[in-house]
Amino acid sequence: MFKNSSATSLGIIFAILGVVLFSAKAVIVKLAYQYKVDYLTLLLFRMVFSFPFYLAIALWKKPAQPEVIKKIDWFWLFFFGFIGYYLASLFDFMGLQYIKAGLERIILFIYPTMVVLISWIVFKKKLSRNQFLALLITYVGVVVAFWDEIGLKGEGAILGGFLILISAITYASYLVGSGWLIPKFGALQFTSYAMIVSTVIVVLHFLIAGNYALFEYPKEVYYLGLSMAVFCTLIPSFLVSAAIDRLGASTFSMFGSLGPVATILLAFAFLDERVTFLQAIGMCIVLFGVTLVAIQKRKKIK
Repeated sequence: MFKNSSATSLGIIFAILGVVLFSAKAVIVKLAYQYKVDYLTLLLFRMVFSFPFYLAIALWKKPAQPEVIKKIDWFWLFFFGFIGYYLASLFDFMGLQYIKAGLERIILFIYPTMVVLISWIVFKKKLSRNQFLALLITYVGVVVAFWDEIGLKGEGAILGGFLILISAITYASYLVGSGWLIPKFGALQFTSYAMIVSTVIVVLHFLIAGNYALFEYPKEVYYLGLSMAVFCTLIPSFLVSAAIDRLGASTFSMFGSLGPVATILLAFAFLDERVTFLQAIGMCIVLFGVTLVAIQKRKKIK
């Protein structure tokens, strides 16, 4: 199952750090919103600050199988970069204007179940009774976790939750659709190309609809944007790739459950966000449902 004990230990460390750093993104976004920055400008900072690093990787690392890459593959890479890193991030940043960081991570965490659903609907892959039960449990958990927020924030919470849900769907679509491209380009190369595509689109979006007040924010906004680009985007993307290389994708997926817990703890520490009893129960149900989905997928692989 594992290559060796040292590689396993290092893989576990990489997996935990990668998941925790990715989970910190929502907290940094909420901290930045306290300085009255809009979601599009903040997304621009995240993408532009990380762009040089991904560009360097794209220029340095050649595709894994350049001889099998066709013109249509580049089109699909552009498309999945559009939905997976632009649309998913855009809806996520928009949704965080309305709901708590911890609740955002709980909703986003259902993306593995979305992958199963999309595969069933689009590619007609068989959905077992246990998988269906796991999906049902997961979505019940989201409703339970979300119920208190509706009572506290009303329509704003509904809008925010819907936007985060769309983010999860677009990211799941990216995962489903990009599966056959990653072996051709290589994981790091594909991620770098997709990030470059999304950065260009974000810049174009900002030029059309942005407020052009790029240099009028408090210095804290720029520090937070840089931190989000480096510590919540760039570094964890490498850590996750390294963890998957050492542990395997199926084993790494089990560490994903740390995400919602890490976000909730970080949000409590830095944002003073409180989790209600009902939200805690909903989170546990979601974690249980997604874990069942992961277990079913591992059984199929074996």
